[in-house]
Amino acid sequence: MELELAVSYGLPRTGLPSSPRFRGWVEAALRAAGRRKPSAVAIRLVDAEEGRQLNLQYRGKDYATNVLSFPAEFPPGVDLPPLGDLAISAPVVIREAAEQGKPVLDHWAHLTIHGTLHLLGFDHIDKDEAEEMEALETRILADLGIADPYLLRE
Repeated sequence: MELELAVSYGLPRTGLPSSPRFRGWVEAALRAAGRRKPSAVAIRLVDAEEGRQLNLQYRGKDYATNVLSFPAEFPPGVDLPPLGDLAISAPVVIREAAEQGKPVLDHWAHLTIHGTLHLLGFDHIDKDEAEEMEALETRILADLGIADPYLLRE
């Protein structure tokens, strides 16, 4: 699988996952979803303010969320490698991991995989879609030695 990955940091890198870690998580999601075509993904790690601004601009919600996915959109018949972009709010990921009693690196993995699956067209708007997406996420994470994140929330 050919993956072009760009990771940019909109805040200090200290304590944040490295590009090779993000590559591993994105590749795991692509493999599990059966993506065989060349792919390009850009990940931007943001602070709470940039995360809030993006969430407000694109979803009309005035708070920073953990991950935003921006699938690439092309005219019909155009099939280029870019899948899209992810914006991940580092302070939200760190806070949620602490609140949920999860290892922070596991939460980073989960949200990167979750966002990548959104880029591939998976969603969780209705119950059936949510169950399918969560089952795939859980399987990918298990393959990486990470506990089911959905069991921890109950």
